[in-house]
Amino acid sequence: MPELVFFSGTMDCGKSTLALQIEHNRSARGLAGVIFTRDDRAGEGKLSSRLGLVTDAVEVEDEQDLYAYLVDHLSQGGRADYVIADEAQFLAPVQIDQLARVVDDLGLDVYAFGITTDFRSKLFPGSQRLVELADRVEVLQVEALCWCGARATHNARTIGGEMVVEGAQVVVGDVNQSEAIGYEVLCRRHHRRRMTSATARAAALSPDVLPMTSA
Repeated sequence: MPELVFFSGTMDCGKSTLALQIEHNRSARGLAGVIFTRDDRAGEGKLSSRLGLVTDAVEVEDEQDLYAYLVDHLSQGGRADYVIADEAQFLAPVQIDQLARVVDDLGLDVYAFGITTDFRSKLFPGSQRLVELADRVEVLQVEALCWCGARATHNARTIGGEMVVEGAQVVVGDVNQSEAIGYEVLCRRHHRRRMTSATARAAALSPDVLPMTSA
């Protein structure tokens, strides 16, 4: 039976890499898939991983009907044996409903990949709807690590290395950026304390260990 499967995890845990692996494995067997993405780090219409792998994808727009897109694609002679939706947390709940309809009415497997909560530890609407509708929710086993070495469970937004807890829910960035807007994965304890790797290093320094400079 076809399924809607939600692969979830923090940033930097290999979600996009797995999406690309699923695409490779199926295309190598002669299957054809449709890949949806939204706000990928590599730019519009791309699915990329931090390992440097990238492939073309359909950039999803705000009001786009994903079910209607696939029906139109198939009616014009296109093939679709499965669907991959990366950055699924950025999809609207109604678009998640459309992906569920793709499974139920078109008989296609849909593999959705995304993070569950935002930098404030609040559910993304798209991820919440996936948890509600998915046949399976798979938490990725490649664990991202906090700077302290503990398992990272939260996504933090940083500006100049300092964690922020206010702002728009969706701001595209990448992990481990020290300038402008970046993101860092943290354990719950350090997310609660708003302690990033940069602020931890700063706190560890004291005048006693600062290097001496000549006048």
